[in-house]
Parts: sequence; C-alpha cells; structure tokens
Amino acid sequence: MFCKVFFWASSFALAAVAVPAPGRCSGACGTHDPSLIRRVSDGTYFLFSTNGHVGVASAPSIAGPWTQRGAALPGPVKLPQGNDIWAPDVSLVGNTYHMYYAVSSFGSQNSAIGLATSTTLEPGSWTDHGSIGLSSTPGSPYNAIDPNLVKSGNSYYLNVGSFWGDIYQAQMSTDLTRPTNNPLNMIFNPIGSHSGEGSFAFQNGNYFYMFWSAGQCCGLNTNRPPPGGEYMIKVCRSNAVTGPYVDQNGVSCTAGGGTIVLQSHDNIYAPGGQGVINDPTHGPVLYYHYMNTNIGIGDGQTILGWNPLSFPNGWPVVESANSTPTTSRVVPTSNISSPSGAPMYGQWYVTLFPKEETLLTYWEVEVSDGLVLRPARREAAMFSTRIIPSVTKNIL
Repeated sequence: MFCKVFFWASSFALAAVAVPAPGRCSGACGTHDPSLIRRVSDGTYFLFSTNGHVGVASAPSIAGPWTQRGAALPGPVKLPQGNDIWAPDVSLVGNTYHMYYAVSSFGSQNSAIGLATSTTLEPGSWTDHGSIGLSSTPGSPYNAIDPNLVKSGNSYYLNVGSFWGDIYQAQMSTDLTRPTNNPLNMIFNPIGSHSGEGSFAFQNGNYFYMFWSAGQCCGLNTNRPPPGGEYMIKVCRSNAVTGPYVDQNGVSCTAGGGTIVLQSHDNIYAPGGQGVINDPTHGPVLYYHYMNTNIGIGDGQTILGWNPLSFPNGWPVVESANSTPTTSRVVPTSNISSPSGAPMYGQWYVTLFPKEETLLTYWEVEVSDGLVLRPARREAAMFSTRIIPSVTKNIL
C-alpha cells in the first residue's frame, strides 16, 4: 500500500536553499576559537576560548546559560614564545583532560604547541607541562598553532597549522607529550595566501572528517574582504585519520580540495574556528564562532554558534536545532510514494532511534514504530522505507 505525502515537494525545495540559524545560546556566549566538551562526571558543558589565558565558561546545556568561570592558565606558561595563548583543544584521554594550546603572535610563524592537563576541567585545576616539542619558525613548512588531538584505534594524532603550508599532522607518543614523527601535510589551499587553519578531525562511521576554516578570520570591521573572502568552514574526508583526504567531488585536499559546510548567511557572518561534539540530545553537533552583523563584526564580537550535523551521502550537513513541525509526519511503516504517486528511489538512513526528546526537522519522517529516517538526498524527494520493529511511542 502506498501513502502519498504531498508536503514533501515544497519541504525539499526549502531544505535545498535555506541555511539553518545557529542553535540558541544564552548567557556569556562570547568566544573565539571555541573548544567545547561535556564533563563525564556530571554532564556540565565547558567552553574554552582564545582570550584571557584561555577563558573558561560552563553551562548545564549546549544552549546555556553560559557563565564565565575565569582562566584555565592564569599564570605564565612554560613556552619561550610568550604568553599569548591561542586556540585551546580539550579532550578526555582516560581519566584526564588534555588541553593542547598554541603560543604565537598574529601573522607570525614564531609559534609553539603546549600541553596542560586536569581531572576536573575547572579553572585553576590545570597543570601546565609546557612545550610538546612541536614548534615553527620563519621558513617552516607550517605554522605551529591551532592544535587538535584525534584518536584512531589505539593511537593519537595531533593536527596543527595555519596558512603557509596549512594543515599538518603528527602521530603522538603513548603519553601524548611528544610527536613521534615530522608532521605531514593533510590540507593545502594553493590559492592566494593559502588560507587554511583551525582543523578538527571527527570520526563518523567509516570516515574521518577534517573540518577546517578558510578565509579571513579577523580585522573584518576595518578590512572587510569581498563576499566569500571571510571565514567559512570546509571539510574533507578519508578512510584513515592519516589521509589522504578528498572533498565531495573527489579533489585531493592537498591540491585545493574542500567542500563548504557553513559560510556567511543572513546575519551570520564569518563562521569558523570550529569543532564537533557528540551531544546526548542532538547527536553530532558542529560548534563554531561567528559574528552577528546586527551587532557588529569586530574581533571582540564573535559568539558561540552550533548546529546539529547529519551525514546524507556520507557528507556533513548543518541542520536546525530549533525546528518545529507544522504538520504531523507520522506515517505507516509501508512504502511511500511521491506526490505524483510514482515510487521514490534511493535509501533511508537512521537519524535517531528512538525519537523521544527532539522534534523532527522538515526533511525527516517518523514511521509509526518510532524509527526516524530521512532520505539519502535531502534536496531531492527520493527514498524507500525500511521497517525496524520498535515499541517506542510516537511523539507527534
């Protein structure tokens, strides 16, 4: 039996052109180069930023309300390059939180990566271990800033880089205090000033996704580039954390490849400095800083943005965190036809199971057994159903 769902045509047209707004953020939402992590002991969210010797804020949810907590590293750090601390990257390894950070000056290759650890994430609890032995000087192939730790199997790798040769990667020692090899190039933008920085690697399924920022990050209020020249978020992927990485068109990401995930839209300007967190409510979430053009585009006016991610066709797409269905979309577990009655082709994939707490976005459909699926191509109404028994009740 076929069930015609007439709203799909207009919904898919909207999905193809509309860019979802960032999720709600309340409280102290100011941030630059954010690193977002959820404490395992109590579920508290911590936000680390480039400012004030690594500014720290905390909140009960990703939406806030955020409260400023002070500085993670209030004293001098053990690096000769200075105390201007940038781009913290915080992750949990075993029972200890590791924060890799960079020390540099704007536009310089006199840079180095340091490490601090804590068991609680709280300001004042961090022990600074100083340099990890990864630094750069003028003439180096990379700039040793914007660190990001990623795990593959039992091994850890550190991504670094900004402009010059862009993104490089080194395998880390078992105690995570030293690289074990010379960094290798992962991402290179051959155009212009070679803008590429702020990498963040995230595993989803069989792929590693390398998110990175391209374009101009700063000084936008005094030296605004042509549209498209400001910060934006791109992605490349690989079957292995060590690459090779390609974009959605198969172009090598050491030869200029890179698929845009999020760029300026509406009043959202210059999104970048991104990371991805697995959130218990929203699933994979892309977080980033951006400027609201209704407020201002000065360097001190960047704020936290976030959007859930889906992976249709194996590539990340930003979704709305605030969707409210306008009509019921619960349908029987049967084949579904197009508005004209012809069967639709393609495949479903599971977005969330069971669907209990969050509302459906407008390109999702919930079958009557509670399983939530969406089409493989959200911009085209082409799909067929899968039936997976469930006792989960419908919420719509």
